[in-house]
Amino acid sequence: MASSAGSSHLNALESKHAGLDAQLRAEMNRPVPDAATIQLLKKQKLRLKEEITQA
Repeated sequence: MASSAGSSHLNALESKHAGLDAQLRAEMNRPVPDAATIQLLKKQKLRLKEEITQA
């Protein structure tokens, strides 16, 4: 993969990770947070973080 393409992919992953983080914070700040949604968002964030560190 070309370096600019790799950088673009990494930026996309980091952007998705930030988006999930924002969703997670919003869910946790709700009056009655949904535990299943929180767990799902945390798993998705972890998968992205692992992919980011391998990139």
